[in-house]
Amino acid sequence: MIRMSVAGVGGFFLVFVEAYIVMFLKGYQTIDFGGISPFVTIWAMNFFFLFTILTHLKLWHDDRQAAREETCSENDY
Repeated sequence: MIRMSVAGVGGFFLVFVEAYIVMFLKGYQTIDFGGISPFVTIWAMNFFFLFTILTHLKLWHDDRQAAREETCSENDY
């Protein structure tokens, strides 16, 4: 649930970061997303991008923790 919340807020934030980068590179003053539908589409892409990154980080952390516990239990013998 936390991953979804962070991905939702982060995806929303990334929309504006991406828009700022485009405005800076192309010299635009404003950007028209063309309505709510393209904006939501970009937000959804960013959401899934961040959600997959956070999922991989969680799996990596869980595997790392299990490996550490295994190493510690082997050293106890």
